[in-house]
Amino acid sequence: MKAILIHKIKICLVSLLFGLLLIGQLKAQTRFSKNAVLEDLEFLRISLEQTHYDLYAYTPKSEFIDNYLHVKQTIKKDSFSLLETTTLFQRVISKVNNGHTEIGFPGTSYGQYAYSGGTIFPLEIAFENGKALIRKNWSNNNNIQIGSEVLRINETSISEILSDICPLVSAERPYFKNAKIELFSFPRLYWQLYGEQESFEIAVALDGDVETHTVDAVDLIQGFEMKRTEIFNSGRELKFIDGFAYLNPGNFNGDETKFKKFIDSAFTQIKANKNTNLIIDLRNNLGGNDSFSDYLVSYIADKPFKWHSKFYVKTSKILKEQSRKNNDTTQIYFKEILNHKNGESYEFVFDEYPPQPREKRFPGKVYVLVNRQSHSQAAVTAAQIQDNGFATIVGEETGEYPTLFASQFQYPLPNTGITINVSKGYSIRLNGSTKKEGVVPDIIIQDHLLDEKDEILNGLLHKIE
Repeated sequence: MKAILIHKIKICLVSLLFGLLLIGQLKAQTRFSKNAVLEDLEFLRISLEQTHYDLYAYTPKSEFIDNYLHVKQTIKKDSFSLLETTTLFQRVISKVNNGHTEIGFPGTSYGQYAYSGGTIFPLEIAFENGKALIRKNWSNNNNIQIGSEVLRINETSISEILSDICPLVSAERPYFKNAKIELFSFPRLYWQLYGEQESFEIAVALDGDVETHTVDAVDLIQGFEMKRTEIFNSGRELKFIDGFAYLNPGNFNGDETKFKKFIDSAFTQIKANKNTNLIIDLRNNLGGNDSFSDYLVSYIADKPFKWHSKFYVKTSKILKEQSRKNNDTTQIYFKEILNHKNGESYEFVFDEYPPQPREKRFPGKVYVLVNRQSHSQAAVTAAQIQDNGFATIVGEETGEYPTLFASQFQYPLPNTGITINVSKGYSIRLNGSTKKEGVVPDIIIQDHLLDEKDEILNGLLHKIE
């Protein structure tokens, strides 16, 4: 269960590193002139205003522009690496404070660094109750205990380090930023920010005692990436535990036909096994498309349903260009995008989704597991299930809001080719709430992420045994 985008990188980082090399992306231009960077920075600002549904919903325009000008003033060198350029642009786009409006982790630069023999910080960190806790120790120092709180690294407090890392990460609030730092992995972001370091002096606290340890950096590939697993869990699984059926549908993307066949087969087996309790696991799930999630929900629904109460889209010249290039514009959704004027926002109405025929539905008690890593459509799905009363939600509050700016699309910057992800849409939770909070479970059980225990699943089984 614990072997679980990157948010919206959507692939295992090891696969990212090696895949990038195999398909030749690392041969792309990796250094840019000052003018090219400045031009793309300006294009980024203007295009965000044109494409985002409501760019200043969470950050006042004056504050966004002040940050933009501050970043612009730091561009003084004659040329910049791809990594430097990505980091500069992240500092601008993250100020929007919208998790779906982002520039992803610089995988190309990370891959180059990895294959040049790069090293990395050897401790995985999770953020819980305001503390940075060690959950994995890949170093050669066995005296550092799992569960210790990190206080300082190389004489810099963890709060200062997080303050420096946060502008690289797009999210609506600190709770979600910390979740995405966990998702991307703290050691990777520490490298992006501070570069290669041979060793680290780490102050940690455990049971009231403070200790200082020195650890060497570890080989990025053999000492880190090949030993670890990603937080996100894209695998699909059905198993039976102590009279309960346990179903992990995986992310809501990929081959939709295969997904539906898996769901059909799973519920056929559950029915044959005569289970009366079902656990659906949406933890560590990157989300995806509502056509996947709605199909899953149709097996536990007893009435037609939607995943939202209202859904709006803003169209733009760039969105239209990308829609013509990447999508089937004969579909009504994309027809509407093309038919509306640039800059126009409009409501798009989805039909209600029907439940499965009564004989195929699961009639018993359903529990849905969530945690702070239930992203995007996974959080929205948990909310629609909760609002319809289809199941009991168990776990911890999601990092993502179920009322959110999303419906993400992508476009490249003209000079650097860096990919921009932006929210063209706005969806309101099924119950109509626009409160700035995640999905709050009916039964709250905290997840100690990255450890070897499954607190949420085991806690649920203990409560209802």
